[in-house]
Amino acid sequence: MYIMERKTDTIRIPPGRLDEDIDIAAEEIAKEELEGEIVDGNKLLILAANVERKGDGRVVHGDGGVHQQVEYDALEFELVEQELIQGYLCEVLKFGAFVRFGPLDGLLHISQIMNDKVEVDQGNQRLVGKESGDSLEIDDEIRARIVTVSVNDRNPRESKIGLTMRQTGLGKLEWLEEDEEEE
Repeated sequence: MYIMERKTDTIRIPPGRLDEDIDIAAEEIAKEELEGEIVDGNKLLILAANVERKGDGRVVHGDGGVHQQVEYDALEFELVEQELIQGYLCEVLKFGAFVRFGPLDGLLHISQIMNDKVEVDQGNQRLVGKESGDSLEIDDEIRARIVTVSVNDRNPRESKIGLTMRQTGLGKLEWLEEDEEEE
């Protein structure tokens, strides 16, 4: 889920940038330091916009840089268990597939794809239901539910997000459209 909120944080402006326009330097540093970080436990900060310095910065003894408080609009992507996501298959492996949704990837384990035995065709990068013949291939759009979230603060792209499609209303979008037409 995407969220936009106003936030306040402190950044460090190094001594080498103090001779520049301080507002421009503060904005560039805020973007470099804040974007791509995990904040508030499970939110990925995607964009820091409208950065404004608040008050005068502080110099800390032994540090030639200026510690500056900034206020900014933060665009965040929050990972919420049980939330529905829509994404597309981006990689097929012998144990399932990765689904890209928003800025992250989630794992769709082979046991969570469909109510059918799933065979993996890694050569053709697809997953096929043994009895139904239904298949999932790279770039297929799917709807899934987030069932587990383990956020990696150091490297958000390596966070572990588990997905399922084994519930009513979930699956490949083509399958869902076919189900609607049958009803």
